[in-house]
Amino acid sequence: MKLSFHGADRDVTGSCHLLEVRNRRILIDCGLFQGSQELAQQNAGDFGFDPSTIDLVLLTHAHLDHCGRLPLLSKRGFRGQVITTAATRELTRLVLLDSAHLQEEEARTQSRHGRRRGEDHPPAPLYSIPDTLNLLDRFGATAEYGAPLQLADDIRATFVNAGHILGSASILIEAGHGSEARRILFSGDIGNTGQPLLASPTPPANADIVVMETTYGDRNHRPFDQSITEFLDAVSATLARGGNVVIPTFALDRAQEILFILRQGIDRSQLPPGVQVFLDSPMAIAATEIFARHAECLNPAVSARFADGGDPLKLPNLHLTRESADSIAINRISGGAVIMAGSGMCTGGRIRHHLRHNLGRKESAIVFVGFAASGTPARSIIDGAKHLRLLGEDIPVRASIHTINGFSAHADQSELTAWHSRIGGCRRTFLVHGEEETMKAFAGQLKGQTVAMPGIGDQFDLSWGRLREAPEDRFQRLSSGSEKTGGAISRRHRSAFSCLYFTASNSTSNISVAFGGMTLPAPRSP
Repeated sequence: MKLSFHGADRDVTGSCHLLEVRNRRILIDCGLFQGSQELAQQNAGDFGFDPSTIDLVLLTHAHLDHCGRLPLLSKRGFRGQVITTAATRELTRLVLLDSAHLQEEEARTQSRHGRRRGEDHPPAPLYSIPDTLNLLDRFGATAEYGAPLQLADDIRATFVNAGHILGSASILIEAGHGSEARRILFSGDIGNTGQPLLASPTPPANADIVVMETTYGDRNHRPFDQSITEFLDAVSATLARGGNVVIPTFALDRAQEILFILRQGIDRSQLPPGVQVFLDSPMAIAATEIFARHAECLNPAVSARFADGGDPLKLPNLHLTRESADSIAINRISGGAVIMAGSGMCTGGRIRHHLRHNLGRKESAIVFVGFAASGTPARSIIDGAKHLRLLGEDIPVRASIHTINGFSAHADQSELTAWHSRIGGCRRTFLVHGEEETMKAFAGQLKGQTVAMPGIGDQFDLSWGRLREAPEDRFQRLSSGSEKTGGAISRRHRSAFSCLYFTASNSTSNISVAFGGMTLPAPRSP
């Protein structure tokens, strides 16, 4: 039984983990790398495994950094089955078709530029809309929360609500027999308890091994009520001075949450009743329509409102902008509008045009309500950039900038620690989907645990011994250029150290670094 890591390893995008049990090869997620150009270039590289040998893909949720390379997997030979929840199946269709469309558009743009430079080989998209439709045909059995699915004679999987976005799940895989039996829990992305729309995450079951996200493993969010107040105050102040409020919005869940909060603000007279709200995202509009069909994922109070025929996401002056011409027309509005558009990290989509028209205006405001990865335009603005390159122009940053982390769909350090503490019998934890320093900080919170931070391409034999660190012949470091990797590895992983190990005691964190067959001492705290 082997576990290998092929994305979101000491990084926050590209989630992809491979579990091998006897002759079965099960992939958990297959996401796009997002952020810097260097990371994006990895998308076209090899996966680190042969796609044609994958029997099953278990998909935790529909965010692009978890599902975004599935069409490429199919294009390169995957002929197995994708299993996920009903809501995730619907949302993934939206996300992947939109991704394919954007890639085709980008390829056409680059081709035009290339012809002007006399280039004869136009770039091809990573995958096309037909590639995506072929992949969508591979979706098979639908997982229901808490109901085990038999994947093979000695393998079964149980999806439980992760509370991250609609349909999101943590996945427990029970594999093997007797002394070789293992219970392996893949967290996916974990949400917060007490969200206004979604049901809280389900406490995890017992597991021997945990593969766990750490996006916010080094910090805590502001209390949600305070974040709502800060958000509504920022919107109200901007409208009062005659500016527009631009909100870079993730289409799945975040857009719906903001609509719900804006509706509350109007109902409670915290915002003017006539405020014009534009949801400028066809994907977010379609995702909003899906919410009413999946009561199993929602906060019981919200589910009851939908069941009674109400719509808590509908505002008096809400404009759903599907056509690009209508999106362009929004930019003629000089003030008094709340404009929600994707992408949430400002890496593409309609938000770039709204930033171009509002970022340089002192009376306007840009309100960030989600995570911004390093290397993205959103992170540049948050970190205090004075200018931003957008659509071929250098735009000065004069608008007021608000970052409200309390809306994050990711659990913070306290919630992650509490989630892990409820797992009985855990003997090893692999930290993924987080920046390296964040992982080190979170490792110190896991008292009495052996914790590993795998690098991309690292492989572990889970059936060996008592689940301690594997000896050199069992632990493979696949370095840049190795025949075993078969593909690109980012610069941050081309270091002397492949995998970091942590053993946390009750009082401090003793950190050792696995290097080849040796263990070298390191500082006592991360």
